[in-house]
Amino acid sequence: MTLKRTTRIAVAACAFALLASCDAGTLTPERVGPPPPVGTPVIHEAVDGLLVGHRLMAAGEYELALSAYYRAASEHGLNADVLSAIGSADLKLGRLGQAEERLRSALLLDPTSVPALNNLGVVLMNEGKIPEAKGVFQNAFALDSGQSDVIRKNLTAALAAMDKSAYDQPQNTSKFSLVRRGSSSYLLLSTP
Repeated sequence: MTLKRTTRIAVAACAFALLASCDAGTLTPERVGPPPPVGTPVIHEAVDGLLVGHRLMAAGEYELALSAYYRAASEHGLNADVLSAIGSADLKLGRLGQAEERLRSALLLDPTSVPALNNLGVVLMNEGKIPEAKGVFQNAFALDSGQSDVIRKNLTAALAAMDKSAYDQPQNTSKFSLVRRGSSSYLLLSTP
């Protein structure tokens, strides 16, 4: 076959496909599919992306949680809670640079966000920036009025890391815990 003949055949096939799709009866509502099973709940509005992300984080599904947090960003905008949540998911995925950037952005929007402060401290500890992490943990502890055990433990570990004589072994950062904000209360994530 020559190139000219192949081109004519391809044009004819495309024209035939276009004409076949123009049939008025091909996209009628009767051909959509069977109805849903009886008793299927009707969902009128989607579940909040932050709530879904928090549940996925608790289940250890960090990549899916990150997707849910991005969906929440499209719903709520990039507010401090959303940025803090995205930073926490990035931290759990080992993306320390991205996590630090998101958490610092959250703190620019809300400098009193205790979860963002705590999680930034965790990032800084993982990056080996212990003096800065200690200051961030102290700030979180003060804003929280010392009520969170997780923040207290993180601060204690950071202070111990600063004191060479009390902490001679290599630092194990896996004991640091993340804090996230739910609906007007602090929810604590356990470290898997």
